[in-house]
Amino acid sequence: MFSIVLNIIGTLLHLYVTARLYSIDAIRSRIPARAWIVGALLVWLVYFAGVRIGDEALDWRWWPGQFALTWLGILFVMALPLLAADLLTGFGFWWRAHAQKVRASAAIAGLLLAAFALFQGMRAPVIVEQEVVLKNLPQALDGTVIVAVSDIHLGAQRRSAWLARRVEQINALQPAAVLMLGDQVEDNPVGEAQLAPTLRALDAPLGVWAVTGNHEFYGDAETTVREFEEGGVRWLRDRQVELAPGLVLAGIEDIGAAMRRGGSLTGGLARTLSTPGGTATILMSHIPAGAVIDEARARGVDLMLSGHTHGGQIWPFSYAVQSRFPKYIGAHDIAGMTLYVTRGAGSWGPRMRLWQPGEIIKLTLRAPR
Repeated sequence: MFSIVLNIIGTLLHLYVTARLYSIDAIRSRIPARAWIVGALLVWLVYFAGVRIGDEALDWRWWPGQFALTWLGILFVMALPLLAADLLTGFGFWWRAHAQKVRASAAIAGLLLAAFALFQGMRAPVIVEQEVVLKNLPQALDGTVIVAVSDIHLGAQRRSAWLARRVEQINALQPAAVLMLGDQVEDNPVGEAQLAPTLRALDAPLGVWAVTGNHEFYGDAETTVREFEEGGVRWLRDRQVELAPGLVLAGIEDIGAAMRRGGSLTGGLARTLSTPGGTATILMSHIPAGAVIDEARARGVDLMLSGHTHGGQIWPFSYAVQSRFPKYIGAHDIAGMTLYVTRGAGSWGPRMRLWQPGEIIKLTLRAPR
């Protein structure tokens, strides 16, 4: 069903963008109609095949799948200014003397936007620093650095070599602990011998900890868990640990399946945390669902860390994401609890981001003054 939807949307966008581009005199006067149609048809066939083949395999089938996702992203971004130009000119019936210039300018803007989105999606994630006061944090832990990373989506697009560069970024921050907030994989286990040594290179005295995201369960989640465990990653699946004296780290299993089925979203949290106990508590929950946020605050969590939303990834999808998750990006004060929702280090679908790049979060914990 998902591939059918992608084919319909991609086909409509492809027809619209290629037709509007060929209506520009500078293009139509230089390229024969037959050549344009044949070229557009060939590109569409590759897109159609790529959607059907998918992007999971790492043999020759990898590139058409990647092309399909990237082409879909480019078409969407280019369609935005082209549609704006059509609305402004009444699809060429208004401002006829200027319609060509407006449409040509929109095409150039679309190309620039697509190039920028590709750059933002492929560049290294930026480091975002945040200080967080935990009301029960012991003075001895004041200044403790925690690094959080989410939505790396290892798979066909990103492999262990990409992760190794992120490990270098993280180690440069000298974290006491590294927290992986879910969607470590695109869906299937990574299946690379280099993964374990790459993960073991993370230098964090208080450990590397992870929770599951929805994408782990699109493939063989238990094999993925074992792969990361071989690299020294410890999973918090509806359980908590004492990260250091006076500091608790808790993590809950992903709630994506429960959201799809209409089940309880807070059962795992209830099993993991009791009522407030006067101990500084950090909670990892991949999806920033409202029910989980409210329950976490009620159970005395000081800092809740989530991902999943990608910050909308490609504008204007951010508005749709925000309608589902009102606290969809950045830091929020929830009646004394700090919620931080990261836009993630990787991406899903097209390797594009509009407007902001991926991020890795450096959190400096502060005790009350």
